[in-house]
Amino acid sequence: MPSEPTHPYEGNLLLAALAREDIALLAPHLVRHEHARGDVLFRVDEDVSHVTFPLDRTVTTLVVPLGGERTVETATVGHEGAVGGVVSHGYLPAFTQCVVLVGGAVLRMDAERLREAKRASPTVNDLFVRYADCLLAQVLQSVACNAAHPIQQRVLRWLLGLQDRIGTDALPVTQVALAGMLGIGRTYITGVLSDLQEQGLIHVGRGRIHMLDRARTEAACCGCHARVRRHFRTVLGAIYAPDGEIVAVEATEPGTEPKPRPDAIQPDLRETSR
Repeated sequence: MPSEPTHPYEGNLLLAALAREDIALLAPHLVRHEHARGDVLFRVDEDVSHVTFPLDRTVTTLVVPLGGERTVETATVGHEGAVGGVVSHGYLPAFTQCVVLVGGAVLRMDAERLREAKRASPTVNDLFVRYADCLLAQVLQSVACNAAHPIQQRVLRWLLGLQDRIGTDALPVTQVALAGMLGIGRTYITGVLSDLQEQGLIHVGRGRIHMLDRARTEAACCGCHARVRRHFRTVLGAIYAPDGEIVAVEATEPGTEPKPRPDAIQPDLRETSR
């Protein structure tokens, strides 16, 4: 039997969740761009007139400037979501700055076109409402974690979140970038990473931090990472692979709850979910 045709936008899970009649509302307005690490998608107080969908292993981060060169991360967004005019209708000043953390391809569209698609399709509107709820949950949990938990657990939470989005043990993040995400100094983060390396949880390489044992890392982390994952499963029908990567979300008819999802799926199902 011939295999099913792949979804035309399978690189982004939000888009891949939509039926073809719904994706047809967005497809004419989606434009592919390539971004390098460090590219700024929008800055504080700029009008956010576009929605950006990271593809595959492209990862962006929303950061709040604290003055000088200091920043702190509020949310990390990869192929499971979108940034820009997602919650609002676009053309509103940005409260955060969005920076590309892991370079790669994105799809971009005018926020007004997304607004039109939401009006035309209750399913599209419902999907983005539920995603906005999950994004807000991630932001709120990040705030709580930064206020209440030790730096070692905050580092592990952040690394696990990145692994959820790229699905690899070798995380392409430098110590300088990680320090910037957490709003701490480079010397401080070096000591924290050294402690975690001595515990056998990570290995710090050149431009990479290697996750050595995800199960032990999850056990050593605070409950913030697991709580956000649980919310994504409950609200967005998220499916996670055994290595932690989020590999699918679900679009449903408004008022219909997503199907209950297991904590992990088998590798063969993961391949068909791409």
